[in-house]
Amino acid sequence: MRRILYLEPVGGIAGDMFLAAGIDLGVSPDALAQALSGLNVPGWKLAVSRAVRHAISGTHLDVVLDAKEAHPHRAYADIRQLIEAAPTLPERAKARALAVFRAIGEAEAKVHGVSIDAIHFHEVGAVDSIVDICGAAVVLELLGDPEVHAAPPPLGSGTIRVAHGQMPIPVPATLELLRDVPVRFEGVGELTTPTGAALLKVLTKIGHPPDFIVEKVGYGVGTKDFRDRPNVLRASLGRVETQATEGLWVVEANLDDATPQLLAHLVERLLEVGAKDAWVAPVVMKKGRPAHLLGALVEGGLREVVVDVLLRESTSLGVRYHRVERHALERDFVEVETPWGKVRVKRGLRDGRVLNAHPEFDDCVRLARAAGVPVKQVMAAAMAALTP
Repeated sequence: MRRILYLEPVGGIAGDMFLAAGIDLGVSPDALAQALSGLNVPGWKLAVSRAVRHAISGTHLDVVLDAKEAHPHRAYADIRQLIEAAPTLPERAKARALAVFRAIGEAEAKVHGVSIDAIHFHEVGAVDSIVDICGAAVVLELLGDPEVHAAPPPLGSGTIRVAHGQMPIPVPATLELLRDVPVRFEGVGELTTPTGAALLKVLTKIGHPPDFIVEKVGYGVGTKDFRDRPNVLRASLGRVETQATEGLWVVEANLDDATPQLLAHLVERLLEVGAKDAWVAPVVMKKGRPAHLLGALVEGGLREVVVDVLLRESTSLGVRYHRVERHALERDFVEVETPWGKVRVKRGLRDGRVLNAHPEFDDCVRLARAAGVPVKQVMAAAMAALTP
């Protein structure tokens, strides 16, 4: 059974909001703190409280430091060593936290025109940010490692003062992190922080979630109180029912640059990997271009296999799919005798009545070739033998 975590950054997203939403879903703050206790960073503790934004109640979290760090700036290599050496962090959580820091480092390096080894994390290198990022990876472990999806985040607007001086919102690193994914340019102030952006980019699939049954809902409450929206991160945790993944799907793509040979090969490949049917139909695309619609009917469990074949072996830059329903007749096979040998006939039945029947073409071809007679003659004889 697939577990789904769907994040809705209603008021944006920051690292502390991610942790707070996880706690609101039922993650134990003590279990979270215990997993993070192996980080060799100055004294800190998690302060968990209830808060309300625009009449929505949820969990608020602060990473409280014993004392302000004198030198919060850390290089990527230093942070990597901290995480790898933490004995209490699960290995998968370490890998995820390192991937988030690497994404931030690569974004900062791109923005500043230097290598990642030359980057020193400022705000993101401070203890609270290290706890936030490693904590987010731990939260996923404590939730049972769900598949994480997220709605496009609002980025905000205006300016903000950071270690590098006055910056536009979203700050360059945030926008760099969220390249190639859906975002919303709306809101006032910094709604999505670099840490929040990195968590979304690395740990989630941003876009429409799969159909799933919601079992729990949690709200991570941010520190600021915005006028135009509740500053909350909503997290819905649930499951995908087995039948939802086992339904029938149509997977298809429009191709305006595929040769007939490639199209024939693609139909064969789709059937080889388990598609119930595959087809090519002529269509007219934009600018009056003649093209082909390549489609396949597939069980939900094989949908991703078929999508992979289409993306790897066709010329398409994308595919689309949608769930379909069908009513199929009951089917059976009977064997009939013809002057040239036995032929299998497939029958379609409803309520015990035969509504359709058709000889197996391969059987008819084999007998026709052996006897030197037309295939249509063998087929007609098979149908005649079937009739009472």
